[in-house]
Amino acid sequence: MSMWQTLVEAPALATRLGAPSLVVFDCRHDLGNPEHGRAAYAAGRVPYARHLNLDTDLSGAKTGRNGRHPLPTREAFVALMRRHGVSDTTQVVAYDDAGGMYAARLWWMLRWVGHKAAAVLDGGFQAWRDAALPVSTDPPLDSPEGTLSLREGAAWVGADELLASLSGGAFRIVDARAPDRFRGENETLDPVGGHIPGAVNRFFRDNLAPDGRFKSAAQLAAEWLAVLGASKPDQIVAQCGSGVTACHNLLALEVAGLHGARLYPGSWSEWCADASRPVARGA
Repeated sequence: MSMWQTLVEAPALATRLGAPSLVVFDCRHDLGNPEHGRAAYAAGRVPYARHLNLDTDLSGAKTGRNGRHPLPTREAFVALMRRHGVSDTTQVVAYDDAGGMYAARLWWMLRWVGHKAAAVLDGGFQAWRDAALPVSTDPPLDSPEGTLSLREGAAWVGADELLASLSGGAFRIVDARAPDRFRGENETLDPVGGHIPGAVNRFFRDNLAPDGRFKSAAQLAAEWLAVLGASKPDQIVAQCGSGVTACHNLLALEVAGLHGARLYPGSWSEWCADASRPVARGA
C-alpha cells in the first residue's frame, strides 16, 4: 500500500477510511476563536477522524518568552500519538479548513519525531465536501495503544543559534506571515511589529492555487527557487508568528522536491519577547 508523505487527495483518502493502518486527525482551528475547532468537529467531520487542538495538543507550556505555540517535548508528542493509536506502520492524514495552515503543523511534528508516513488532505475539509464524500458525527473507533517510535527527524533551529548566524548569513530566513505583518504593520497578535533582520517574506497562502489546493510541484519549485536565490534548500529556516504557518512553507518545499529546510519553532512571537534581539521593519 502506498505511503503518503506530503499531500493526499480526498478520493484517495476515502478509499482507505476505516483501515487499521490509517489515523485521520481533524486539526481545524481559528487563532481568533479557540473554540472553533471543537465546534466544527462536533458539527461534522471526515469519518473516523480524531480531533487535535493546536493550543493544547500540538503546543507545549508557554513561559512568556518561548512564543505563542511552543513545541511540546518530543517524548510528550510521541505519547500523544500513541494514545491515538499511531504506530510506526500507521499512515497519518491531517486536515483543516484553512488551506492546510494547521494541518501542516501536525505533519511537520510527525516528521520531527521521525515518522514520514504523514500527509495533509489537499484542499482540506472543503475539498472533502466538494467531492460529496460522507461526513460523520459518530465518535472515532476505539483503537489499541500505538507503538510509535521516537527517532531522529526534521531539523529545527533555536533563537540563540539563529541570532548567532545573522552576521554570517549561514541561513536564508523565510517568514511565512502576511506581507503587512512582515513589514511591521497591522500587528495584532504579537506585542512588537517587524521581522528578523535579513529575513525574506513568502506568505504561506502563496503556496495555494485559487481553489485552496496546493500549486503543482513544478510551480512551487519555480517560485521557491526564486526565494532561495543562491541559497540551498537545507539553508532555509522557516518561521512565522508562532511556528505554525511556517510548517506550511516547509510542506510546500517538500512538495516541490526541495528538501532539508528547518523550522524556527518559536518564530516571531519568541524572537520579539526578548528586547535585546534585533528587529527590522519595512520590506
